[in-house]
Amino acid sequence: MQVATFNINGIKARINAFPEWLREAAPDVVVLQEIKSIDANFPRELFEDMGYIVETHGQKSFNGVAILSKLPLEDVTRGLPGDDDDEQARWIEATVMGEVPVRVCGLYLPNGNPAPGPKYDYKLAWMARLEARARDLMAAEEPALMAGDYNIIPQDEDAARPEAWHKDALALPASRAAFRRILNLGFTEAFRARHQGAGHYSFWDYQAGAWQRNDGIRIDHVLMTPDCADLMRDCRIDAAVRGGEKPSDHVPVIVDLAA
Repeated sequence: MQVATFNINGIKARINAFPEWLREAAPDVVVLQEIKSIDANFPRELFEDMGYIVETHGQKSFNGVAILSKLPLEDVTRGLPGDDDDEQARWIEATVMGEVPVRVCGLYLPNGNPAPGPKYDYKLAWMARLEARARDLMAAEEPALMAGDYNIIPQDEDAARPEAWHKDALALPASRAAFRRILNLGFTEAFRARHQGAGHYSFWDYQAGAWQRNDGIRIDHVLMTPDCADLMRDCRIDAAVRGGEKPSDHVPVIVDLAA
């Protein structure tokens, strides 16, 4: 089972580029972030014709997450538990019924800038709720993963110019500490389990020739429970898609599971 996470930065803007990538890469499951579409306007028929089951948790013009799966989905839920007043569409999860069922959680973690401020407070509160959900996933002792745009630069080596991010919400000590608390519950960060060192990025800003200069950061992550990590065969970043026509500012991260 290949599971991909991809912040597409607007399904309308990527209506040609994303399906083209999907046909070529052909992941079994893909979790999407920033679809920027309400559920009714998401072009589900396009992807259903490609053999995917489509589940969305959309929001007009902002945020929005989705799961596309070639395999049956069970127990689809929307919204991160812990705050009934949170109206932002940033979380969706379902059990993918492969040879081994895997609970797949798709997330779009808040950016948090400017920090300090209300947006940063929301980011940290959201991460506390994420930690609570992560504890529940770990307690279930079943294969599960949380994949998406975390808006977290875990370490300096995950940025081409780390000094440029030290005062940014993506790399502030409290942000990194919240991410580490989740990892320390026993999760495996898929990409770092297979690749070490600097120079691996999943996001390049559209401005100032960041892509051409490889001035990137790694903020798209897949965290796996031990039962899921035991199934992992490989993990890679598909950076080539960033060079295509009308690309997103993110590129996909793909995990290959024996499931």
